[in-house]
Order: sequence, then structure tokens, then C-alpha cells
Amino acid sequence: MRVLGIDPGLRNMGWGVIDTDGVRMTHVANGVVHSVGTELPERLLSLHEQLTDVLTQYQPDSAAVEQTFVNKDGVGTLKLGQARGIALLVPAQAGLSVGEYAPNKVKKTVVGVGHADKRQVDHMVRLQLPGCEIAGPDAADALAVALCHAYYARSGGSLEAALKRAV
Repeated sequence: MRVLGIDPGLRNMGWGVIDTDGVRMTHVANGVVHSVGTELPERLLSLHEQLTDVLTQYQPDSAAVEQTFVNKDGVGTLKLGQARGIALLVPAQAGLSVGEYAPNKVKKTVVGVGHADKRQVDHMVRLQLPGCEIAGPDAADALAVALCHAYYARSGGSLEAALKRAV
């Protein structure tokens, strides 16, 4: 299974592609798409076009997007939500199933700690995908989202059910 992970952002949207075969996961590609333009509609359009190009080039089987958190700046949260809409729309237009994961769930799955910092996420992504050159923190986060999705897709939800039973 080929998985596309997306870390939504209005200025910089990270993406990462991995292949999974049972428990084996390998890095395919990663990068960051940057919005172009000054007005919100043209920035969203540029993100849509660039992310569509990524999907066309790498042909993933499924996708996963990190959920946004609410912060103190309402306007910023709304704009990030619109960028996240692009991150959800592009794979859906390609007919892919799209998983959504909270940042703490991604970090807990990849690092083992729900409040890990970006350096820890980057380090664990490099350990789990040896030899990959990461295009930056947004791409590392996107690869972490892809890894998280691969773990949960592989377990068929049994891991989540076991965690609920443990609590």
C-alpha cells in the first residue's frame, strides 16, 4: 500500500509518501508545497494544483491528513482550516480514502509520546525510514502522519480497540 501523509498549512503544506508491505515501510518521497500569491483564493488554488501534481506523480492508494487544533487566533485557525480543506479535497477527488489523525495521536504512534517536539518527530521518522532525506519540518510531520496511518491501517483498528479496552 502506498500512503500519502499531509501536514496542512496555508504557507507551507508538507507531504510525504511511503510504501508499506506488511510491517516493512519504505520512504518514497517527501516535500513541501508553498502557496503562491497574495490573496487567499489564489493561495488555496496554488496549494490545490501542487498537491494534485504530487498525487499524479506518486499515485498513492490512501491518504492521511493531520487534524488542526484550535489556537488563540481565530482568523488564523479559519485560514488553516481552509488549507486543511484542500488537503482533504485533493485525495478525495482522486477517489482515495482519507484518514484523519490528531497531532498527539501521530506523535504518540511515531515517537511514543503525545507531546513530542518537532526534533523528536524528525528523529523517529529518520529511524523508521532509514536513508531518507527530509525536506524540512513540515515534510517530517507529513511522513509521521503517513507512518501513523500505515500503522492503523495495518492493525485494522485492533490497536485502537485494545487501547480503549486498556483505559
